[in-house]
Amino acid sequence: MIYIKPILYNLFRLLCIAIFALSTQQAIAFEPKAFSIDGKNIAPGSRSDFRLKVDAYDGEPETFIPVTVIHGSKSGLVLATVSGVHGYEFASILAADRLADRIDPKSLSGTLIIVRVANIPAFEARSPYVNPVDSKNLNRSFPGKADGSQTQRIADILSRKIIARADFLMDIHSGDGAEFLEAFVGVYGGPLATKFDQALQVARGFGFPNIVRYKINTQQQIDTRRSLNRQGVAAGIPTILVEIGQNGSRDEKHVDAIIKGVENALGILGMSRLPRHNVPPALRLFESTKGVTASVSGVFYPAETGGRYLWEGDLIGTIRDYAGKEMEKLYAPINGYALYGLLGPPVRAGDNVVTIGIPTENF
Repeated sequence: MIYIKPILYNLFRLLCIAIFALSTQQAIAFEPKAFSIDGKNIAPGSRSDFRLKVDAYDGEPETFIPVTVIHGSKSGLVLATVSGVHGYEFASILAADRLADRIDPKSLSGTLIIVRVANIPAFEARSPYVNPVDSKNLNRSFPGKADGSQTQRIADILSRKIIARADFLMDIHSGDGAEFLEAFVGVYGGPLATKFDQALQVARGFGFPNIVRYKINTQQQIDTRRSLNRQGVAAGIPTILVEIGQNGSRDEKHVDAIIKGVENALGILGMSRLPRHNVPPALRLFESTKGVTASVSGVFYPAETGGRYLWEGDLIGTIRDYAGKEMEKLYAPINGYALYGLLGPPVRAGDNVVTIGIPTENF
């Protein structure tokens, strides 16, 4: 018995050392490392503001994408928010500018990537829809090309250096020039989308009156005129489309609603412990949308603008030619809810004059 106590003591001592070593290793494993992006290493608990360079090519000038990365002091998800894909959608751009100063990296778990203005050439030229350098719509140009036109090069940089790094993507928009729009969040579901339930929870955190589920059933849906949000789906990450404001709005209510939605998302995704903003539940749910397209160019007179219910056969608007002759009347093809559309008067053949949400009781 004289030797049992020293043996037990030594065993206990070794056990304590092993437990301490294991806990230390686990603590090290959960300590965040520097976040690397575009050759930069951003230390835990810090912020970096920089520009992703888009090189000149084939006679087109270079440009840049302003980005802020807020890298938390604890490990967690990577949330990417992208604003200014369309340069005339100012509410989203102003929200990104203010959001960056509201997030304390020391209280954040994970990493927040904020693309402040995705389409600088369109923003600086105050150009709706398209980049004036090559007349391309960035939101139809993904995944882009490193040796393509300027818009395609911007899409390539965003695809490789932003979307490919994210665990969750927010494509944040507001109504472009000459558009009416009722606030909604689009959530990507279906067999080719990822984590619909998580994305829906984040969408509800914005408190917008309308939520649309876009079912992604085929690869063709992803690839046809691929938008930034569908690039997120293609990358295998949960993705939402945020839309608020209209006709180049700078309304403070719209800016604030975007900021609150992103801050709520940080809590929902386990990246922040700050109290969440109280937001109302969605009023309407939609299972995809249907667009109504003009077949002629001319002067468009909408029968009515703004979010509203439509019944099949309701008049949407009339198009006249440049001599005042009536060329086309457009009618609602289904029952539904007008989410966004053209204010007029200009319209081109092929333009979507109204997008109708298809109501559903639940998802």
